[in-house]
Amino acid sequence: MQVIDATVTLARERLTTAFLFDAMDDLGLKAQAMIRPVRPLDPGSVLCGRARTGNFKDVYHADEGSDPYDLLLRLVDGLEVGQVPVLACGKSGRIHPWGGTQAVAAAARGAAGCVTDGHVRDVGQLRAAGLPTFSAGYGATRLRGRGRLVAIDVPVICGGVWVSPGDLIFGDADGVVVVPQGMEETVMQASLQRADIEDDMLRGLQAGVSLIELYRRYRVL
Repeated sequence: MQVIDATVTLARERLTTAFLFDAMDDLGLKAQAMIRPVRPLDPGSVLCGRARTGNFKDVYHADEGSDPYDLLLRLVDGLEVGQVPVLACGKSGRIHPWGGTQAVAAAARGAAGCVTDGHVRDVGQLRAAGLPTFSAGYGATRLRGRGRLVAIDVPVICGGVWVSPGDLIFGDADGVVVVPQGMEETVMQASLQRADIEDDMLRGLQAGVSLIELYRRYRVL
């Protein structure tokens, strides 16, 4: 856990989605940014943690006596410090998997945030909970009769990106990127190099160096 904690802390302190995306793009990982409009509920939010995945499917009725929330509540109650529920809901736009009570419970367990390509609700409660929340939208619709969580802790496609349990999830005002565990060390090193280069470029620009000269010097395009 010390390695994981150090990685998450370093990413939060030094990196952005843009640095991580560019590094992965250069390494041949071309599809690591969520392409659906998965955006933060609050633009100032920064999210960084380990994926805990959930896969939803559309349903069109609720059986009497059934509980569509059972597996979702188990996922939330089982969250550990620094984990991020990543809830894959498909493309229908009908599924609202996350709301105020789940956010309060997740925050109390030390979760780092929530990411979903579905919608969320209880916006006031979500903001009050202070848990970074990234989603495709929000509204008043509830989950019952529209969606059901069918599997947890399995690889999922969320926002067009494959996410496996334990992958590094990073989100900010530009959206969400996913760093696969197997490439994490390489991606982190490349991203930190990019952060250092940008710091140098900004200092140069402030000193009056031309943008063209700096781009030629650092070859960052």
